[in-house]
Amino acid sequence: MTVLRAPGRLHWAWVVAGVSFVAILGAAAFRSVPGVMMNPLHQEFGWSHGTVGVAMAVNMTLYGVTAPFAAALMDRFGVRPVLSGALLLIASGSALSVVMTASWQLVLLWGVLVGIGTGAISMGFVATVATRWFEARRGLVTGVLTAASATGQLIFLPVVAEVTTRHGWRWASLIVAAAALAVVPLVAVFMRNHPRDLGLTAYGADTGTGAEVATGTFRAAFDGLLIGLRSRPFWLLAASFAICGMTTNGLIGTHFIPAANDHGMPTTLAAGLLATIGILDVAGTVFSGWLTDRVDPRLLLCVYYAGRGISLLLLPSLLSPQAEPGTWVFIIFYGLDWVATVPPTIVLCRDFFGSRSPVVFGWVFASHQLGAAVAAAGAGWIRDLQGTYDLAFYLAAGLCFGAAMLCAGVRRPVSAAQG
Repeated sequence: MTVLRAPGRLHWAWVVAGVSFVAILGAAAFRSVPGVMMNPLHQEFGWSHGTVGVAMAVNMTLYGVTAPFAAALMDRFGVRPVLSGALLLIASGSALSVVMTASWQLVLLWGVLVGIGTGAISMGFVATVATRWFEARRGLVTGVLTAASATGQLIFLPVVAEVTTRHGWRWASLIVAAAALAVVPLVAVFMRNHPRDLGLTAYGADTGTGAEVATGTFRAAFDGLLIGLRSRPFWLLAASFAICGMTTNGLIGTHFIPAANDHGMPTTLAAGLLATIGILDVAGTVFSGWLTDRVDPRLLLCVYYAGRGISLLLLPSLLSPQAEPGTWVFIIFYGLDWVATVPPTIVLCRDFFGSRSPVVFGWVFASHQLGAAVAAAGAGWIRDLQGTYDLAFYLAAGLCFGAAMLCAGVRRPVSAAQG
């Protein structure tokens, strides 16, 4: 039966999308914290870069492992309670950190609590909202919600850096907690699990009888993993995407600010540069999606990874107390390239795995976060041993060249190549 609505009336799907965008912003606030607070924690507690890196490695691991099951959690318990619980976990982990005195508490609060919380508000959540609420404009909504994390970095990173510099890291932690907590009332009032809860159809759908893809169960998540493990393209894409995670969230996202501090750059300036990466990330991802419709995605991935490798090779010589022109060249390129790898990777997953591609990509994304976890901990250990991040950047550059070779080894299905 077709559900009629008054002409020109705002469809509730857009309200849900708006609340989802704000929720992702609240979760993204924490992504601004580690790089800014690494040196203050080292100075106050004597914790090494490696110790803080371990906490972030746990965070990124749980973020990645939780992601494939996010849709299943929302199917079982509902979007509203899972989303509210995730925001409360983020707020609790960040707020309780102001009273921590031991490094294991850092791992528990930043690593475990915030890792699970942010993992529940990741790509699984984006896919759930876009699939349930939108028949038309689904791609647009997916892109906007995916970009929300970068927008959150843009908003919060300069704020966290300024507050940490002027008032200390504890006040910055409380701001992050407040940002996550402030979204909970919006979720409680405006979020709904399904359009049918309001007697509506999905936006752009004619009837409420459209079948939903059964990818939101724990069995479907494990089945997707087994399908992927039996496929050579999955291993190549997962390995290359793990390197993507190492060289973005794990290395630059976590360690760029302390690396810049090592070269005499103030935290506020370094945070501003990292926030600029977040701005350019949105444009780069949209442009990459446009290119993916017109250019072989394998070629795009090879170019993206090779270019990233070259930029990382040059980075140690580009850092200085000021933002020199060479530094800006790195920031602009890295921002445009940050998650430009996502659209071609998704397309290749779709070519190989068809209707199973969302859940299979969930595991590819999990490999991204596992790679980020390795780099977050490993780069910290290298800094502790060497007194500089240079070796970490050089190793990451070599891995990028390896990722380009992995992507070159992907053979597209004949049907995709002819399409």
